[in-house]
This record gives sequence, C-alpha cells and structure tokens, in this order.
Amino acid sequence: MNTIIEIRNATKRFKDKTVFENISLNFEKGKSYGFIGYNGCGKSVFFKTICGFSRLTEGEIICNGKVIGKDTDFIQDAGVVIETPEFINDYSGFKNLKLLAQIQNKIGDKEILETLEMVGLSNDKDKKVRKYSLGMKQKLRLAQAFMEKPEILILDEPMNGLDKTSVLVVRSILTEFVNNGGTLLMTSHNAEDIQICCEYIYEFDNQMISLKK
Repeated sequence: MNTIIEIRNATKRFKDKTVFENISLNFEKGKSYGFIGYNGCGKSVFFKTICGFSRLTEGEIICNGKVIGKDTDFIQDAGVVIETPEFINDYSGFKNLKLLAQIQNKIGDKEILETLEMVGLSNDKDKKVRKYSLGMKQKLRLAQAFMEKPEILILDEPMNGLDKTSVLVVRSILTEFVNNGGTLLMTSHNAEDIQICCEYIYEFDNQMISLKK
C-alpha cells in the first residue's frame, strides 16, 4: 500500500459542536476518493484540516511523512479548491495566475497559458477578473490548482458554476490526472460527478465518515 495521506484519530470541534470524531483513514497514491453528505455536514472543514487551513482538535494528519501543523504548516505539492474563488478583480486571469505561480517559481508563462487553454479560458486570459462570470472564476480557480502539476488534488465542489461542456472537460482532466498517478480527493453535490471521477466514495453522517464504495 502506497499511502500518501494518513489520518489518525482525527477529531474537529468548534466550541460545543463536533464536526467529526476519531476518524482514521488512509489515501493512496494514484487513487481517487469522493466525499458525499448533506450541506453543512463537515466536508469542507474536513478538507481544510487536511490542507492545514484549520487545525484538528485531536489526532494528526500526515502527508508524505510530514505531520500537518507540526512538520509543515500546510500540505505540500497539492492543488486545492475550497469554497468560493477569490482573485484580484482588477488583474486579468493570466496575471492572477502569474502572481500565484511566483510564490514557488515552479512554472513560467508557457505552463500557465497551457493550463488556461486546458480549462477553456485562453480566450479570456487578458480579461479582468471582475468581468468574469462565476463559472469563469471557477475555471480560473481550477487552473490555479492544476497549473503546477501537483501530486494531490483536493477539490471541494469543483464543478460549481460550470456549464455541461466544462463539466465534461473537468471530468476528463481529473480522470487523466489519476490515471497518471495523481491522488484525488473531491466533494460534489452531483452524484454523477462522484461516480465518474472517484473509485472510492465516503459518506459523512453523524460526525462519522464511512466507506460506501
């Protein structure tokens, strides 16, 4: 078993509310995992703890041998989409991605342009983000997650705001990503997205996470 993310006895509480309790899971390299459950059940919070954006109350999360929040503040080599995308509205889509790419300096203009084309934004790359629709902003957020070719994708409702054609494109991108050895964790309110993109499906219910498939 080639475990890339290990979750040990994880519990997350907010004051008197327990979001999830005593969860232990392993996620393997080259596998895809979908998470379902009613709105507000804790899927987004769970993803935030994996990424290091929110700390566990108890337990630990280990990614590639590093404990999140101890050995490293945030998950490494991961593309992440959680909640509503936010960008600098007066910058173009391309300029927003270029600024983000400069943080790690892994890629240049060529890779950014290729990713924009891949998600269907090449014709709008020079348009200011304030003129983008919700769907275009979602494509830009996905481009940001994809552009550095991470080994892990953690995507919370990646199809939000996308039209049918764009959904098919993203499904194809995610399938290819996993086939090439990437690890995918995603949520979706659309059962079809989960069935197509994910080999394993987990359900949130009553503070627990159980395997359905």
